[in-house]
Amino acid sequence: MKTAYLDCASGISGDMTLGALVDAGVDIDAVQNGIHSLGLPDCKVTAEEVKKNGFRATQIRIEHPPEHAHRHLSDITRMIDAGRLSERQKQMAKNIFIRLGKAEAKVHGTTLEKVHFHEVGAVDSIADIVGVAIGWDLLGVERICASPIPTGTGSIQIAHGRCSLPAPATAELLKGIPLADSAVEAELTTPTGAAIVAEMVDTFGPLPGMSIDTIGCGAGQRDLPDQPNLLRLMIGTSTSAIERTSAVWVVETQLDDATGEWIGYLSETLFDEGAIDVYCTPIQMKKNRPGVLLTVLCRAEKLDNVEHTILQHSTTLGLRKWQAARTTLPRETRQVTTPLGQVSGVVAQRPGNVLSFAPEYEDCRRLARATGKSLVEIYRVAQQSFNPETDIPQSPSD
Repeated sequence: MKTAYLDCASGISGDMTLGALVDAGVDIDAVQNGIHSLGLPDCKVTAEEVKKNGFRATQIRIEHPPEHAHRHLSDITRMIDAGRLSERQKQMAKNIFIRLGKAEAKVHGTTLEKVHFHEVGAVDSIADIVGVAIGWDLLGVERICASPIPTGTGSIQIAHGRCSLPAPATAELLKGIPLADSAVEAELTTPTGAAIVAEMVDTFGPLPGMSIDTIGCGAGQRDLPDQPNLLRLMIGTSTSAIERTSAVWVVETQLDDATGEWIGYLSETLFDEGAIDVYCTPIQMKKNRPGVLLTVLCRAEKLDNVEHTILQHSTTLGLRKWQAARTTLPRETRQVTTPLGQVSGVVAQRPGNVLSFAPEYEDCRRLARATGKSLVEIYRVAQQSFNPETDIPQSPSD
């Protein structure tokens, strides 16, 4: 599996990411042409080799005429949709901006439609984000991993006044992402950089098992006194079938005064709100009352929704929550043709390059009712019909 690893020892920003991509071989002319197509013909992207504390890197500069426009998300989306970009590039760029918009809306108490982009709505930020989307698409990696993210310390001046680091939108974007300790008094990770890792990175942690083919280094604009201000991008082939994925949140509460119907409705609602998994465990509570332990798994961006849903739709007075790391196998949804009809399912790649196929229950149930055969037989036929020579997973799924 073609894998990219972002070594964010000095944080991450949009221009650092674009510099690392260009340094790793992404065609800067392709990036320039894509940005021109947004209706920004006077915006020029230049790449220069520089040294940061003795280490070479590529520094990206975005040159454009002065402007005073503050754009909304809808303005930026229209620009991207009108550009001559691939559909994947457009979607990646829009997804990054949507993450930024949601974070800005949250910290300013407004809506995604009304949020007013300031720094990240400027031409250089638009060029950085669209350029990064073009670069990742051209790079063709199947999985992106990153180190824990340092944010820096101190304070900065933004459009809304002076604030401490990480900046409010940056902190919102990095919820659920492991952070690295850093005493550097500077903004190491910008809102744009945080949005890029939040949207694009699949796993966080140490360098995964991989054979490195290419290394690209993107330089930050400032010089740091005690470390090179650069982002290192390593690209290669993964040597492990096991994926140590980004952290998930575990939310729990004990219920001893809720009916089965209430808990069933709550479970359905939690899935609707984006929970990864919901399950109940029988427990014995105080005064020998039988109860259930409700456990919910969710990603960081769904944590608020999950907490609100439990507190609204159950009788509990409080919750417990913590982060947990997950280890998963590469897997992909596939459709298998059987003598009885089509059956979807999940193909997992286990260590030793062993593939397994788990049929989807609803498809098997449908065929069992249509054919009059038992559900057990449908499962057996579906698994026997899976061909490991042709039904090999191409990329991991959630």
